[in-house]
Order: sequence, then C-alpha cells, then structure tokens
Amino acid sequence: MTTEPKTLNIGGLEAVYDRLAQAIDTAGEAKASLFLVKLALLNAQALGDAEDFARQIDAALQDL
Repeated sequence: MTTEPKTLNIGGLEAVYDRLAQAIDTAGEAKASLFLVKLALLNAQALGDAEDFARQIDAALQDL
C-alpha cells in the first residue's frame, strides 16, 4: 500500500506564502537568511529524505 504525497491547493499555498512573508519581515533584513536556513533545515528534517530535499533545492533554483 502506497501513500499519496500531501499537496497544497492554491488557497493553502497562498496561506503558506503569506505566513512566510510575515516571518521574513519579522526576522528582519539582517536575520532573514538565517531564518530561511533554519526553516529549510526544519523542513528537511520533517521530510526525512536528503535526496528529495536536494531535488526541491534544484527546483527552487530554477528561473530565479
């Protein structure tokens, strides 16, 4: 039995985007990078798969 990966609908993505923007603003310009690294590491731990996380990094780098 395989489990389907969880996905977010548009409303969920918008809520995540809004919360992330608020958190970056709260962290401030001087600590925004540190906050994003901490968030990425927490999400990598929650994902539990270094190769999947590497693929997500590669996807995020596309079209910057």
